[in-house]
Amino acid sequence: MNILIMKQEWNGFNDGLWTKEINVSDFIKKNYKGYDGDESFLAGPTEKTKRVLKVYEDMCIEEVKKHVIDIDTEHCAGINAFAPGYICEDDDVIVGLQTDALCKRSIVPKGGLKMVEQELNAYGYKLDEKLDSFLHSNMVKTHNDGVFDAYTSEIRKARHVKLLTGLPDAYGRGRIIGDYRRIALYGIDYLMEQKFNDWDNMKIDVMDQDTIRLREEISMQYKALKEMKEMAASYGIDISKPAKNAKEAVQWTYFGYLAAIKENNGAAMSLGRVDAFFDIYFERDLAAGILTEEEAQEIIDQFVIKLRAARHLRTPEYDELFSGDPTWVTCSLGGITTEGKNMVNKTSFRIVHTLENLESAPEPNMTILWAQSLPESWKKYCAKVSINTDSIQYENDDLMRASMGDDYAIACCVSSMRVGKDMQFFGARTNLAKALLYSINGGIDEVKRELVIPGFEKMTDEVLDYDKVMESYSKMLKEVCRIYSDAMNIIHYMHDKYAYEAGQMALHDTNVNRLMAYGVAGFSVAVDSLSAIKYAKVKPIRDEEGITIDFEIDGDFPKYGNDDDRVDNIGKELLEKVYSELSSHPCYRNAHPTLSVLTITSNVVYGSNTGATPDGRKAGVAFAPGANPMHGRDESGAIASLNSVAKLDWTNCCRDGISNTFSIVPSALGKNEEEQINNLVALMDGYFVQGAHHLNVNVLNREMLIDAMNNPDKYPLLTIRVSGYAVRFNKLTKKQQEEVISRTFHNKM
Repeated sequence: MNILIMKQEWNGFNDGLWTKEINVSDFIKKNYKGYDGDESFLAGPTEKTKRVLKVYEDMCIEEVKKHVIDIDTEHCAGINAFAPGYICEDDDVIVGLQTDALCKRSIVPKGGLKMVEQELNAYGYKLDEKLDSFLHSNMVKTHNDGVFDAYTSEIRKARHVKLLTGLPDAYGRGRIIGDYRRIALYGIDYLMEQKFNDWDNMKIDVMDQDTIRLREEISMQYKALKEMKEMAASYGIDISKPAKNAKEAVQWTYFGYLAAIKENNGAAMSLGRVDAFFDIYFERDLAAGILTEEEAQEIIDQFVIKLRAARHLRTPEYDELFSGDPTWVTCSLGGITTEGKNMVNKTSFRIVHTLENLESAPEPNMTILWAQSLPESWKKYCAKVSINTDSIQYENDDLMRASMGDDYAIACCVSSMRVGKDMQFFGARTNLAKALLYSINGGIDEVKRELVIPGFEKMTDEVLDYDKVMESYSKMLKEVCRIYSDAMNIIHYMHDKYAYEAGQMALHDTNVNRLMAYGVAGFSVAVDSLSAIKYAKVKPIRDEEGITIDFEIDGDFPKYGNDDDRVDNIGKELLEKVYSELSSHPCYRNAHPTLSVLTITSNVVYGSNTGATPDGRKAGVAFAPGANPMHGRDESGAIASLNSVAKLDWTNCCRDGISNTFSIVPSALGKNEEEQINNLVALMDGYFVQGAHHLNVNVLNREMLIDAMNNPDKYPLLTIRVSGYAVRFNKLTKKQQEEVISRTFHNKM
């Protein structure tokens, strides 16, 4: 089939390479219109949207009380596992739900049956008897089964003591962004034809295991595309051909995303980058007079409500790690082309405007790709919405664009990938603070009292010696990184084998680039601990077994977060050491290793499983999130705190992202709204121009959060940024709420 015969759906679009091959990026650059104006053109919500929103928000309030509205126990998750579902069938402008009812959750047994059983038991449900019998038969093997068949004893031990935490060995790895736009631009039939051609015309020198596996995966992708077409048809919609108008473009794209969340319970199910793509269709329809601005906003509002309605079934233990019931529907907005052209468009504004039309919410995880040359009107609008909603994060487009191009998007919180060309093997993180304690305690876990890493001697010095500690710590990190790498290779081998994301990978190039996404936790605790050992006198307090249970600190020491190179350089060198060790190990499927400084809300759980540390932190106290300074230690003001984080190296070390969650009281930004907006824009320009990567922005007072914790009914939909994502405050655990409240709220610049 010659793609050129589909030109009728592209009437009014400029020709280009995109008409000869699958190339959404070329389509966008040939056809989009940048917008330099302000938000004055935006429209409010329609009556249809208000009715749909009311049903959804009433459900959200009920869900806070019950946690789970309903669970389907008779069907396994799949693209076509459920009958069509609606919020308000008569008012739904964009249609489609994960199951047949709003926020009914599905089970995903291919990740692991034990996880499914724990999920159901937690909420008082039981698996259908016939399905239970089938899943427990010898015919079914899960990702979780395969992983634990291959795990070594040292990996199991590192996982057990929480040295390695949050590994996706019993749940979907996520962080894969399908190029859902391809369905709207080309139609399913053409995408199926191209996958068949890739399979049928594959050059085969040797029929080795890599070739066999790829052929099987392409076949699975082809079938998944067929299932997407059938799923859309169940709603009475034919997505076999390209979208003819803006409403169809949004609907077709959403069906691709819907297939992904129907099939997978991924750790992050990100949307990608759709603003400029959608805007091309909106501009064409508006110019033709077949669409009004009110109708355009209605389509976007209802699309966003559907994204907000995404739900996965997870255990209470999972929620302790990744709290707030997130799906990380990360939506990347704005940015600049590689030629320096503004990519902000009217639909960029429309999507952010949903935080005003629909009130604030965690999803989609709105991510502004910030560049110095973006229009001031766009920067100010985003800053205004940030101040009013605390629902936006910012990432440095000038930094990422140099190597990622201008059609990349953010997965989860801070992980950049070229849309449809890169995929990621997500791997949670390792505990740097615990590893430091191991280097002091001879490889023995300070909480479990088990030998985890053999070959190390307990330190017996009365005062810790910095050079001696660093020598031991370097050796310890070498061992920890080796174990971590082995675990990741096993996990992703088994995930590909037993829980392959056929639908999402069908919307990628067949020959995809892979990234191995390692991560670290306890960064600022480890950095301040090393600083204390170097610049003060740190005396270990040991028990009768010679294990340190606390530390006495004599003297002061520089603390990370105050723009002091003495300690900030320790942090840079530590991350470089970890990345160097991880990079020394071969990665499954020749993936390129990357590293993140990101904890999500897991910093509370990590801290609760880590003993007292040499920086003065007591046993069990929560870590700071991501790359943040430890709570209360960044005493030199907002700018100094930001400057410390900005020194961390994204380009050569932490390409998977450096998360920084920033809270400032409104009065510190200015006396009125205009002053606050201008100062926040200037603050972010100054931060990102240094090469900083990421910033969550919260503009609020601690007292409001305390009131919200004590009186949750007063704040049923209160949203805040936590660590790379936003969350309903009342969906956090009590410990996590207390940790958020204990963070630094900057009261001066």
